[in-house]
This record gives sequence, structure tokens and C-alpha cells, in this order.
Amino acid sequence: MTLAVVTVLADLGTKHLALQTLDEREPVRLLGGAVYLTLIRNSGAAFSLGSDYTWVFPTVTIVVVGWIGWLAVKLRSVPWAISLGLVLGGALGNMVDRVFRAPGPFLGHVIDMVSVFDPRGQVFPIFNLADSALVCGVLFAIFLEFTGRQRDGTRISAREATGGTAKAADGATGAADRATGTADGATGARPAAASDPDRFVARSDR
Repeated sequence: MTLAVVTVLADLGTKHLALQTLDEREPVRLLGGAVYLTLIRNSGAAFSLGSDYTWVFPTVTIVVVGWIGWLAVKLRSVPWAISLGLVLGGALGNMVDRVFRAPGPFLGHVIDMVSVFDPRGQVFPIFNLADSALVCGVLFAIFLEFTGRQRDGTRISAREATGGTAKAADGATGAADRATGTADGATGARPAAASDPDRFVARSDR
């Protein structure tokens, strides 16, 4: 997926830039204090969660990558491709840190550098671009599920509407057939009543 590759490259680029410009430096204040740039090395998951289980996260990432690869085989939806591309790119971006950064393979610390409303992450955990891509991809996937968009490019509501229309058409056809049968029966009854001239003449003689 192109989006996943772009996400990984952008994440690695911002981390490299953070290491070059923010290491051993006071946090950089932006947007009137709404955003701070500050460098930390995170041994946990996204947003510094689970810092005592660093070794678990590469395993989880491998499972996620395999799952997305399996889904991609049957993927026919552009919105779903965007969602899964963001999730895949975010997961791989942080996995690169865990595999190749200190203190060692599969124990590496992830580089985080964005803090909101506080320079030390006291209001919200410090995060990176990969974390943002991962969360945005998951939220977009939830939105797609709630709006009935399927990974094969169809929509649940559209298929249900098509089924309802077909049933209505079948019902209308059946009603038309019954109406035609009733009309035929009525048409056949009238000639039978008028086709007995002897009874008609007998009544006239009286």
C-alpha cells in the first residue's frame, strides 16, 4: 500500500529531525502553547502506554501486519484502503524503532516528540506521527463500519434496498397475476350466462 509506505517514511523523517534538533533541548512552544515539541524515548506502546511490556509490541505488530495483508487481498474499497494504509504505516513506523533502536532488537525505545497543552505530556501523552496515523486509521475504520461501507466496495444499505425492491416487484407481479386471473374468471362467467337462449326465451313467453 502506497499510503503505508508514505506514512512510514514521513514518520522516520520526523523522528530523525527530532533527534537532530530537539535532543537535550528545552521544549519548543508552538501555537500559543497548544502544541510543544519535546523529545522522549518511549519503551511502551502508542502514547507511552504499557512501558513495562516492550517485547510484546513487536509481536502484536506482526499479527496486525499479517491481518491487514490478508484483508488487502479482497480489498476493493478506496476508503478502506486509506484506513488500513494508515494503520499499517503507523504500526510499521513504530516497529522500526523497536527493532533497530537502543537498547536492543525488539526492545528498542520509540521516538516521540509531540505534546499538547503541556511541554511534559501532563495533559495528554506525548506521541509521534506513527501514533497519529494509527489512531486516525482506526477511527476511520469505525466510521466506515457504522456507515455500512464494506471492504469489497459495496454498502449494506444499498444491498438491503435492492433486496427490498426485488421483493416489492415480486409482490406486485403476483398481485397483477391474481388480478388477471380474476378478470379472466369474470369474463368467462358472462358468456356462460348469456349462452343459454332457451332459458331466455322461456322467460319471455311468460
